[in-house]
Amino acid sequence: SEAGGAAWMPAPPRPSNCPPGLEYLSQVPFLFSLTGFETNNKYEIKNSLGQRVYFAAEENDCCTRNCCGPSRPFTLTIIDNVGQEVITLQRPLRCSACCCPCCLQELEVQAPPGTPVGYVIQNWHPILPKFTIQNEERMDMLKIVGPCVVCSCCSDVDFEVKSNDEMSVAGKISKQWTGFLREAFTDADHFGIQFPMDLDVKMKAVMIGACFLIDFMYFEKSN
Repeated sequence: SEAGGAAWMPAPPRPSNCPPGLEYLSQVPFLFSLTGFETNNKYEIKNSLGQRVYFAAEENDCCTRNCCGPSRPFTLTIIDNVGQEVITLQRPLRCSACCCPCCLQELEVQAPPGTPVGYVIQNWHPILPKFTIQNEERMDMLKIVGPCVVCSCCSDVDFEVKSNDEMSVAGKISKQWTGFLREAFTDADHFGIQFPMDLDVKMKAVMIGACFLIDFMYFEKSN
C-alpha cells in the first residue's frame, strides 16, 4: 500500500479528560510526520520507534489543488489504527501574502471532529516565520518561531516551539533534509515534532496541525 507496511502503535489506556483517539499522544515525546504521498494527498504520522500512530488524508478536489497550490484551503482528516476519525484540521482560503492581517494564515484543530481544541495562528513579522498556538478558548499557549531563511537544500530546518513569552524553548518542529537526490526525485517530506511528554494532548494535536500548516506554507512545491 502507499502507506507502507509500518506496524501500528498499540493503543494505550485513555487518560481522563482525553478526547478519544488522542491517548496515543499521551505517551510520545517525539513524532515523525511523513508527508510522503503528496500526489494522493495522504500522510503518515509515526512515533520515534517507527510505529504508525495516525494516518491522514486531505479532502480536496483536483481543481482546488491545482488552482490554489500551497495556499489552498483544505480539510485534513486524521484516523487511528481502528479507522476512527480522531482529528480534523481545517484551513480556510487566504492569499499567501503576509503584508496585512487579513492575509495571515490560520488553522483550526478539532478533536474529535466537530469539537475545536485549538488553533494555529500566523503572526505578522517582517523577517521571521512566527505562529501562536492557542487553546479552544483562543488563549495563547505557545509560540513557534522559524528561521529567517526557510530553505532545506542542505540541512534540517528547525521551527522552535517556545513558551508564550518566548523566553524558553519547549520543543521544535523540524523539516529534515534527507539528501539532494532524494529531495530532487521524490515528493516525500520528513518532519519531526518534539514536545514535552507532559504537554496536554490537545496541544500536541494542535502541534501536529502546525506541522502540516508549515509544510504547506513553506515546503510544498507549487504546481
